[in-house]
Amino acid sequence: MVARGEIARFWSLESLHMVSSDGGTESSALVDDNGSEEDFSYEELCQANPRYLQPGGEQLAINELISDGSVVCAEALWDHVTMDDQELGFKAGDVIQVLEASNKDWWWGRNEDKEAWFPASFVRLRVNQEELSENSSSTHGEEQEEDTSTSHHKHSENKHQMRTNVIQEIMNTERVYIKHLKDICEGYIRQCRKHTGMFTVAQLATIFGNIEDIYKFQRKFLKDLEKQYNKEEPHLSEIGSCFLQHQEGFAIYSEYCNNHPGACVELSNLMKQGKYRHFFEACRLLQQMIDIALDGFLLTPVQKICKYPLQLAELLKYTTQEHSDYNNIKAAYEAMKNVACLINERKRKLESVDKIARWQVSIVGWEGLDILDRSSELIHSGELTKITKQGKSQQRTFFLFDHQLVSCKKDLLRRDMLYYKGRMDMDEMELVDVEDGRDKDWNLNVRNAFKLVSRTTDEVHLFCAKKQEDKAKWLQACADERRRVQEDQEMGMEISENQKKLAMLNAQKAGQGKSKDYSGCPVAPPHQNLHPLHQRHITVPTSIPQQQVFALAEPKRKPSLFWHTFHKLAPFRK
Repeated sequence: MVARGEIARFWSLESLHMVSSDGGTESSALVDDNGSEEDFSYEELCQANPRYLQPGGEQLAINELISDGSVVCAEALWDHVTMDDQELGFKAGDVIQVLEASNKDWWWGRNEDKEAWFPASFVRLRVNQEELSENSSSTHGEEQEEDTSTSHHKHSENKHQMRTNVIQEIMNTERVYIKHLKDICEGYIRQCRKHTGMFTVAQLATIFGNIEDIYKFQRKFLKDLEKQYNKEEPHLSEIGSCFLQHQEGFAIYSEYCNNHPGACVELSNLMKQGKYRHFFEACRLLQQMIDIALDGFLLTPVQKICKYPLQLAELLKYTTQEHSDYNNIKAAYEAMKNVACLINERKRKLESVDKIARWQVSIVGWEGLDILDRSSELIHSGELTKITKQGKSQQRTFFLFDHQLVSCKKDLLRRDMLYYKGRMDMDEMELVDVEDGRDKDWNLNVRNAFKLVSRTTDEVHLFCAKKQEDKAKWLQACADERRRVQEDQEMGMEISENQKKLAMLNAQKAGQGKSKDYSGCPVAPPHQNLHPLHQRHITVPTSIPQQQVFALAEPKRKPSLFWHTFHKLAPFRK
């Protein structure tokens, strides 16, 4: 907490009041595009629905419920894998009973037969707490028999109430989220821009990304959502069309999510200086924002875009097929999963670009354009025997990227070194499977062979694998390469030239004055297919603080041995 005197070091209180055109002080109301205002009090929203913990909300409401004897349950948003006996492990979707929540970062809870600590950021409170109490009573033998008609009537009423709860949660969280975005834009960004001596334009772009664009988009989205909200009978609300109408607009989250790790680094560096800590705390106090640090607020858009599929999945669960909004909700659920998946795929592509740049720097005698000029993903690699027209065989290590197949030769003495030998344009090549036996075109006996034939020059390249299964992997990899290229084109999956240049520049700086070595063949990271879609979750190490969790719904995958080589075996050992 910053004293009033410390706040005065940066500005006077009068200078921070937002003055409207008529000279009056601007209220905290949200103003839509038509100039109308609607006041959304964070405190009122929390009080209206105390069972749901809003971002940054107090834990008092939860503990009060627990003290009153209520069963408070949380649903796991992500897997939490731990080797610490003091922590509770669980999988995404698991239900955890919250037993104590006085700490904002770590809660105490029960999962099956174990009680332990678990990170609060990995869960959200169940929308319908009644579900567990009903299940618990049945497991304790307190089942009551009812006639069929009464049971059906109660079930129908219960489902209406469940849908009402989910709809209200979506509306409430959306309003709170808008307030958070407004506070960030007006409480932080506006004040930072006034202090040019403390912040450069580049720093602000790194820290806040395109959050102002997100705020503008979300205001339009909420405006349409409010139109579809049935205040008298919330369970009849038809909000699915809003998500479908704005699904393309949600793509702006991709830039923000990709920028977020860099924002955390930049903000962390600034926070090492007391004047920046005091400045940001002063912004929060004078905007009357809830007690969350700036990095916590900057995490909310990342969490929000991942939460939409979860909310829609729950809404679909309580929407009958006879409901007029059923088809739209179902389509919206798939659309928002696609959005989250596309964002995650772009993030993976950016990570891949950095790794590929470091790989190229490690290759001796690289010629021609950088690999990133056309490619952004390693698909497959391994050793093949390339056979020339004269019948000579060349043992080479090949790397199949999107659009290109790169050929390298191992050093005779240092088998962990690779020399560049050439590349082929996969866009111009046609894959031909070759049967075992004598090839009439080459007049050679071949096994486990396939050809790449140029469509423009009729040039033919013959390759032989050591084993039949190796050949099968290459055939599949070549088919995957064509499919991924087409998929990327359809989705507009492109990495900007600036990002590619920055990746190469960073790789070259890291490699200056160091000899590079190579050990083993790379294993291409698994591709995330976008069709069909399934919910994906990330396993986050428990050592990462809550506010630093980058909570993208990302698939778990084993680390690549190839890329690990660059960290462990980069320089020569002399």
